[in-house]
Order: sequence, then C-alpha cells, then structure tokens
Amino acid sequence: MAIYQIKTVQKLPISLEKAWEFLSSPYNLKVITPPNMGFQILNGVKETDKMFAGQIIVYNITPLPLYKTEWVTEITHVKEGEYFIDEQRFGPYAMWHHKHELTAIEGGVLMSDTIHYKLPFGILGQIGNQLMVKNQLKKIFDFRHTTLESLFGKME
Repeated sequence: MAIYQIKTVQKLPISLEKAWEFLSSPYNLKVITPPNMGFQILNGVKETDKMFAGQIIVYNITPLPLYKTEWVTEITHVKEGEYFIDEQRFGPYAMWHHKHELTAIEGGVLMSDTIHYKLPFGILGQIGNQLMVKNQLKKIFDFRHTTLESLFGKME
C-alpha cells in the first residue's frame, strides 16, 4: 500500500491575520487552483463564508483532460489562525489528507501544506503517480505559489 506525501512551504510578506482571512475562505480555493482544472464549488459557498470543522465542500474538478469528476471534502479540524485540515470523502483519490499551516515569522507568514494521499487501482495507481499524478500536484502548488505572490507580494 503506497501512501505518498507532498510538502510545500511559502513565505509571504503579509500578517498572519490577513493570510488566515484569505485561506479560511473556501471561496478562495478557485483563486489558487489552475484555471484548466475547471474548479467549481457546487454547494453554494459564498465569498463571505469562513470554513469550520465539519463543513462539507462539494466541487467539480477536471484533474486530467476530458476527465471531470465531483470531489467532496470535509474540513475536519480548524485551529483559528494556525491550521486546518481537509480530507476527501468522495473523489479521485483512495485517500486524501491535507494540512494547511500558518506561522507568523519576521516580516510575514510561513505557509506550509502537507498532503498525504493514496491512489486507487493498486500497482496501476502507483505507476500513474510516477507518470502523472505527483507532477500534476506539483504544478497545482506551483500555480498556488505564483498566484499568492502576485496577490500578496514576494518575501525577500
């Protein structure tokens, strides 16, 4: 059984409060997701909504060309201003656990994301991870990194 991990970190020249305000809005997921993924929230989350433990978010994504799927995640833990965790309930992964952490640092905030995931289809899923999935996830987080820098500036 192969469980994969991806960890990313980014420093932004904004306050912890501003970073939390942006990231704790499910509406902003669309802003930091590459447009070619066709991200669309289906359950009526508004721009002013804030996430909470137990919240279910239903959305469509197109992770691969010509493959559109519904993804259901639950926000399982929220510690205001520090971290939140989303877990897949239904979707393209056999398992998905994503911890978003924020830490105040001198001159800004350190954001870190730790994702643990498992693919379906046994050995075929492992091959798919090597050929495609891990690179796709890297591209998603590269897009997020660039987008957040364009919104909030680059930390020197």
